[in-house]
Amino acid sequence: MSESSNILVVKIGTSTLIGADGALDRPYLSSLALQLARVRDAGWAPIVVTSGAIGCGLEVLGIQKRPTDIPSLQAAASVGQVELSTAYAEAFSEAGLTSSLVLLTRHDTASRSAYLHARDALKRLLDLGVVPIVNENDATSVEQIRFGDNDTLAALVACLIKARLCVIFSDIDGLYDGNPADPSSQLIPSVDKITPEILGVAGGTGSTLGSGGMLTKVRAARVLMIAGIPLVVCHGRAQDALLHAIAGDAIGTRFAAARVPHEITNYKLWIALGDTAKGSLRVDDGARRALVEKGSSLLAVGVRSVSGSCAKGDIVDVLDLAGHHVARGKVRASSDEVSLAAGHSQSELQNNSVLAHLGQHELIHRDEMVVFE
Repeated sequence: MSESSNILVVKIGTSTLIGADGALDRPYLSSLALQLARVRDAGWAPIVVTSGAIGCGLEVLGIQKRPTDIPSLQAAASVGQVELSTAYAEAFSEAGLTSSLVLLTRHDTASRSAYLHARDALKRLLDLGVVPIVNENDATSVEQIRFGDNDTLAALVACLIKARLCVIFSDIDGLYDGNPADPSSQLIPSVDKITPEILGVAGGTGSTLGSGGMLTKVRAARVLMIAGIPLVVCHGRAQDALLHAIAGDAIGTRFAAARVPHEITNYKLWIALGDTAKGSLRVDDGARRALVEKGSSLLAVGVRSVSGSCAKGDIVDVLDLAGHHVARGKVRASSDEVSLAAGHSQSELQNNSVLAHLGQHELIHRDEMVVFE
């Protein structure tokens, strides 16, 4: 597999895989395998990020109502993962494809070393002509058992492997300018910048238009766009959806950045997606402009408030005064220290024996920060 390979990451959600009867839709899986075979014939190397293990497990165990307790969900995921991976293997084999199972958790990506090992494993599988089936290890990862998280996993895999395109299958046609259930709402065919308005119609802060997991897809798009990887969100059961997506046809909503920041590195992409944020810093308008327009590092003087608890070296989110997500980076002080230093200039901090180190260094260095605007 060369750097110029046409790598495609496609994420398939539970609502697409599971039929109306609550059972795994095997005919759909067979049709997907045939479509992936055609994608391979067109010169692409596909990776599938799948959900559905819990749903399959509930079916096998005869549990009609989705449990709310974590042990039951973990048990269902453990049983369902066997059923799901077997179904994939059978369907793919009939289409002449060899599949593999790759289970990941946040622990596997929070470590920079483990993150790179995961990348190498995926690259080798593609070299061998295998179609990797990636899923979260829901049987052991408690925090990740929640709706929509595999959208983030798909973006992480796409960035990790330097995919040319990412496709997320949804149960609606794409991003709408209002509630998809409202007949007056219109499909947004393309997005070249993630604005507060786009986050709003996807179900962001202050919105009442939540559209069934679209917010996680838009957040995934935000990182993919700065990495130069287009994302197509479309209905997973649309005819030849993948083939239309790789051809650039009008299907769903295509997220593609108008410009790609040249300084985005693998390390920054890991910061953006590889670990969960441990807290957030709210910055004033001057700090926001310095980050977005001047490419500056973040200084303590620009911080207005701190939320959450973080240690030195943790990943934190940077928000503006309106709560819009401006950046994410590795902070050089604990949340307690940042709270004390917030709003103080470098010279003021240098005269403080406890916080003097923040007077000599940036709170978040530009090389350890991803700016989303």
